[in-house]
Amino acid sequence: MANAELSTILDYLDGLSGSVETIQSRLTACQAVGPENGGLGEAKKAALIEKWLKAMGIADIVHCDAPDERVREGLRPNFIATIPGRSKRALWIFGHMDVVPAGDRALWKTDPWTVVRDGDTLYGRGVEDNQQALVGMLLLAQALLHCKIVPEHTVKLVFMSDEECGSEKGLAYMLEERPDLFPKDDLYLVPDGGLPDGTGIEVAEKAVLWLKCTVKGVQCHASTPQKGVNALVAASDIILSLTGLAKDFSQSDPLFDPPKSTFVPTRHLENVPGINIVPGTDVFFLDCRLVPGVDRTAVIAKARERARSVAKRRSVDVEIEPILNQSATQTPADAPVATLLAACLAKASVKAKFMGIGGATVAAMLRRRGMPAVVWSTIASSCHEPNEHSSIQAAIDDTKVFALMAMRAKP
Repeated sequence: MANAELSTILDYLDGLSGSVETIQSRLTACQAVGPENGGLGEAKKAALIEKWLKAMGIADIVHCDAPDERVREGLRPNFIATIPGRSKRALWIFGHMDVVPAGDRALWKTDPWTVVRDGDTLYGRGVEDNQQALVGMLLLAQALLHCKIVPEHTVKLVFMSDEECGSEKGLAYMLEERPDLFPKDDLYLVPDGGLPDGTGIEVAEKAVLWLKCTVKGVQCHASTPQKGVNALVAASDIILSLTGLAKDFSQSDPLFDPPKSTFVPTRHLENVPGINIVPGTDVFFLDCRLVPGVDRTAVIAKARERARSVAKRRSVDVEIEPILNQSATQTPADAPVATLLAACLAKASVKAKFMGIGGATVAAMLRRRGMPAVVWSTIASSCHEPNEHSSIQAAIDDTKVFALMAMRAKP
């Protein structure tokens, strides 16, 4: 690769700050909320992105749309746009088109669906999660094609649906229906997480285990509690006991923050409709994030043991069942994509560090299928919050790193 080619691309990207605001504004206005959250899906946004890609001159666009009767189009769009490189080995960059709802509008200082600029900062739902990635992907394509430069790596840009609600109609569907599209020796980058200074390369995710706990007592009138067995009181006692799982599974891994497994009571279902009724059934959920090496089967068994001990003392029945059970995943720090990204960050004067997270990204799906993937971007971590925001300069700088990786730059 000639240094002149790389300089041409980087100089071109420096002039695209206005394009960041324009693209973000158009994408945000699409309101791509999934049907689980009361939205219409990603079709409008997908059509806009595909129109832009074709206008740039990209002809190789492969769809793998997932059927979904809940949306008007009957399909959730997923597609891959390819920019040929000198090498058949591809750099894959993944961005999801769906966003979460705005939430409480009273907490927003601006209209969540209209991008507002304040200096370098853009405000609006989705501008960070995951439109900063989408912007970078589009600007990378624009730079390569406008400058008429063939990258060293073939570039594969993946635009996905349904990430916010589990990816069943997104990447999970693509991997199941078209595994042939994803070679295991390619380079996989997911710009859907990171640190504000851009130093964090996420190479590992904790296991995710969600437990549903159903407690059954005896319903009665609240004025005669001796006639019943209060399932809510028993459930409260069980919740306190389950927090002891942190002591039962105290393994530590410094790659993560926090470095230990977490066991957090979260959702609680409504039990009875009236204040004057002692509940006979109570249901709550426990979110467990387990560092690599913790046996998920052992966690379930211990949770049941703890719950049944309390249930016996409280004269209730209890059932614990897993409703989500995903293994921990990890990409080796010496994987080609990890070393390439670290080298490109070094060239951009960023000293990278490898890290793990307790949350879940689509990188875990790739890793489980034998495709080492890393998660990286430069974000303020305002996703899902009111007044979600992102930096214009961060979007440009992230795109420069994408370009360095595509051109296979070395420090």
